[in-house]
Amino acid sequence: MSTSPLTALRALPLDVLRRRHSTKWRAYPDDVIPMFVAETDFPLAEPITGVLTDAIAIGDTGYTPPDPGLRDAYAAFASRRFGWDIDPARIRSTADVMMGVVELLRATISPGDRVVIAPPVYPPFAICIPEAGGVVEEVPLVDTGAAWQLDLLGIEAALAGGARAVLLCNPHNPTGTVHSRESLAALADLAAGFGAVVISDEIHAPLVQPGIGYTPFLAASTTAAEVGYAVTSASKAYNLAGLKCALMITASDRTTAVLRGLSPEVEWRTGLFGALAGVAAFSPESDPWLDAQLVTLDENGHLLGDLLAEHLPLARYRKPDAGYLAWIDLSAYGWGDDPARHILAGARVALHHGPEFGTQGSGHVRLNFGCSPELLSEAVTRIGSLVGR
Repeated sequence: MSTSPLTALRALPLDVLRRRHSTKWRAYPDDVIPMFVAETDFPLAEPITGVLTDAIAIGDTGYTPPDPGLRDAYAAFASRRFGWDIDPARIRSTADVMMGVVELLRATISPGDRVVIAPPVYPPFAICIPEAGGVVEEVPLVDTGAAWQLDLLGIEAALAGGARAVLLCNPHNPTGTVHSRESLAALADLAAGFGAVVISDEIHAPLVQPGIGYTPFLAASTTAAEVGYAVTSASKAYNLAGLKCALMITASDRTTAVLRGLSPEVEWRTGLFGALAGVAAFSPESDPWLDAQLVTLDENGHLLGDLLAEHLPLARYRKPDAGYLAWIDLSAYGWGDDPARHILAGARVALHHGPEFGTQGSGHVRLNFGCSPELLSEAVTRIGSLVGR
């Protein structure tokens, strides 16, 4: 981790945010506080603003070159932030993480093969598997009462029953769970034993809180390196989703051969601005900005707990170990399977619908706290006003 000063990152003013054209700020009218989609309210890191401004100034809006510097930039970032040594030659780019997942699934499973997911989980997982020709097999996370864990026995049973891939979320969205090295290594052993692969979505990895300890799947063990593929992007940590750039990473000769066998068109889909911004994001010059964001998210995660205790004391919430997405159980309030609908109608706060993450999301919402503490306080106060109505 960087040794930059632990100062917090401040969100942009609300009147500035409402000038944005992204989904977060255009999906609902201005009387709604939007906290549903994974966009943050912070200014861009200065190195990113600089490289994009320079590109616009000279009309640098053409095709993405074969090597825009992403591979070396991410390898250096992974070494610096995670202690993970990657061979840049084993990295390719594409437009976004889900596109990378689909292409890797197409290359590693046969039509009709079952693919394991661990709900509650990012809703596009259940969409991209059929797009790749697979069939979703759910093995839900285990809630121990203190944390969420992979159900390794359930995954073993699914693989023994014929599933041929595991689509992993590491760190996990929406719970913010950071899987342990031991559980990841055990998952790799299971996959190897049944001739399956693991594709790990690691888009939230830069947002793991200091002191938690993060293990990329491919670094969990030598077996993980043999059976696994990782897909990641700067988009979640640096708010770059609209620029379309993601990385697909391998760690063995066999998996690298699969990666290199993907159609050249997969890489051509990488956005030039996404590549330029990604190089800047992964540079050491952006580390102080990332560290400041982590401070803000840590503060907001604690603030959210305090606000819920005050305004929604029956809510169940665990501060996530990574990211800015809170998974909140509101079932005690009797607002139905999808409380987000009730909250939008009555409090004018837009949250992500829990059931979209799987049946385990009944009674839940996902709330984005990558915002100012003032906006977070206003949103929870509004929601709390619905209690007893």
